[in-house]
Amino acid sequence: MANTSSFNIDDSLEQQVIDWRRDIHQHPELGNQETRTAALVAEHLESLGMEVRTGVAETGVVAFLEGGQPGPTIALRADMDALPVAEKTDLPFASQATATYNGKEVPVMHACGHDNHVAMLMGAAEALAEMKDELRGNVLFVFQPAEEGVYDADTWGAKQMLEEGAFDEHPPEAVFGIHVVSSLHTGQLGYRAGPLLASSDTFEITVNGSQTHGASPWNGVDPIVTASQIVNNAQSIISRQVDIRTPSVLTFGIFEGGVRENIIPESVTLKGTLRNFDMDIRDQVFANLERMATSTAEANGANAEAHLHEGYPVTVNDPELVNAMLPVAQQLVGEENVVEVPMTTAAEDFSYYAEEVPGMFINLGITPPDQNLAEAAPNHSPHFFADEAALKTGTELFVNLVMNYPDRVGS
Repeated sequence: MANTSSFNIDDSLEQQVIDWRRDIHQHPELGNQETRTAALVAEHLESLGMEVRTGVAETGVVAFLEGGQPGPTIALRADMDALPVAEKTDLPFASQATATYNGKEVPVMHACGHDNHVAMLMGAAEALAEMKDELRGNVLFVFQPAEEGVYDADTWGAKQMLEEGAFDEHPPEAVFGIHVVSSLHTGQLGYRAGPLLASSDTFEITVNGSQTHGASPWNGVDPIVTASQIVNNAQSIISRQVDIRTPSVLTFGIFEGGVRENIIPESVTLKGTLRNFDMDIRDQVFANLERMATSTAEANGANAEAHLHEGYPVTVNDPELVNAMLPVAQQLVGEENVVEVPMTTAAEDFSYYAEEVPGMFINLGITPPDQNLAEAAPNHSPHFFADEAALKTGTELFVNLVMNYPDRVGS
């Protein structure tokens, strides 16, 4: 097995990464609105002499660093968007920002830690640019908007980045991403070969009955009772019709119908989310849900229409890539601090990149070592907190993955 080298950033660059993170955290922007963040990123990358492309997928930035030695092109990705969440931390750089979301003014916060991702990749870009003459191969830096989605848009984020040619001019051989998580302590890295994060799809079922007075339900067809039966009947899809060895989640989150207490409405709308770790089983679950909905409705004299809105595919870490690069993480933080994490039903659009080329998505712990993990605010919480000591680890991991890839993978 090839040797593994380890690179560490100096105190000056570490502080610069922290400063970038605080600035971005204080000025969060929603998906496809990341103009300030993108400008900060592009200016920095241009100052490093890189070939920079802006406006990819609305506000995305793609930069290419050509190394001085022959070798593969490796892609590194960071997402830039924040969430419509009101920050409730006591940080001196806490967000007071607002923005427009779904036609409403909302508070905005980096409640998922993307500010950390951007700052770490900016730091890695600086470190790699400084060593470009010795660099074996090239690096494609992908700063992506809208990982959290965009309201009422057909496409966004990673999918749109690829559709607009993010990988076309300088095709990478592999892609790496890092995501901060509160479920690990600072100094820990989490990995998993194969499926890591679930696919995320939404479904909508419209149940059509026949409106009538609530005092005489026999004169119509009640879509509320029918929809209730659909919700109940659908619970057997996961518990009785799906192989238990492949986890799936089917959740109803919206049940809408009716405008007055004594009127049985014409229709009811059901909406929910579907999470899977196998795309074939995803298709099977939806087919069963559609059959369940239409047959239940028919039994009640109603009718139902079901529609699946495809979201992110399963995030799959390439097993060979993980096995090859795991020693890099272990060398950086110590073997005892690199832990195998379970599959989780959260979703990430890094999955699109990993469908194009072998990918590895790594979790970076950001909960202080003296804090109980069970008490740490999770991602998307208004109390979400990231220990800035983790920024050094994440920045160094990006750099070390690039430096060691040619030896570890044999390109």
